[in-house]
Amino acid sequence: MNIKHCAVLAGLVVAVAASPAQEQVKTRAEADALVKGLKYQQGEINLEGGLARLNVPAQFKYLSPDDTEIVLTRLWGNPPDKKRLGMLLPADRSPLDPDRWAVVISFSGDGYVKDDDAGKIDYADLLKKMQSGVKENNKARTKQGYPSIELLGWAEPPRYDASSHKLYWAKELKFDGQPANTLNYEIRILGRRGVLVLSAIAAIDQLGEIEKETPQILGMVNFNEGNRYADFDPKVDKVATYGIAALVAGGVAAKLGLFKLLWVFVLAAKKFVIVGFLAVTAWFRRLFKREKKTTA
Repeated sequence: MNIKHCAVLAGLVVAVAASPAQEQVKTRAEADALVKGLKYQQGEINLEGGLARLNVPAQFKYLSPDDTEIVLTRLWGNPPDKKRLGMLLPADRSPLDPDRWAVVISFSGDGYVKDDDAGKIDYADLLKKMQSGVKENNKARTKQGYPSIELLGWAEPPRYDASSHKLYWAKELKFDGQPANTLNYEIRILGRRGVLVLSAIAAIDQLGEIEKETPQILGMVNFNEGNRYADFDPKVDKVATYGIAALVAGGVAAKLGLFKLLWVFVLAAKKFVIVGFLAVTAWFRRLFKREKKTTA
């Protein structure tokens, strides 16, 4: 598959409140200490007890699930999630660098996703349903004091390669109060028992760099033999209750057919709210500003 785009999640999930053990750092010294303790890896790395493998070249570095939680939760302010399988970063970047970006890897084990609907999906119609769901959900979001979200359209329409069983798409979003739009890129790699999810965190102006690296990133990640899409055994393996369209629509509601209420960014925990990448950047600026005042 000739995929031009990487899975870019330019809008970060930021916790309004977090458990005491997962509080976001408040000083640059704390942040530096956490980064110093991270253990980067390269070469061949097994994920989830042999489910899949990474082959990380010298241009990249990998962080374990535990270290990934430190970066995403303590440094970048995301809600905790023990299901992440790790993350990839450029070898020459620190999680605190202004031009940082990363690809977060996770796995959804809902079963074998049939792809026989891939060529039949009307993505223009699906987009309208998703946009309707977003508008409906905004009523609850604004009532709870959260900013509304507008799904403007496809930045890149969904595309599925039946030979590699890889799916990708991009959405353009607008968060209320944010001056710039957000690009949401996603990649799904279908396997025997579920789907590998690749979501990259980046600023919009890094899109060109990440597009350039996409082919290499895709080549790093593969299911191990026995877990590949071709290894599916209908006699013993579970089949997911949804198909390609629901993967694009996203969320648990999608597999239940609840498109009216669907929004990929809706979280069950009301203490979490989605904000744009600019808000995280602003947090970094405040952190660094406080540190300068302390050392002045």
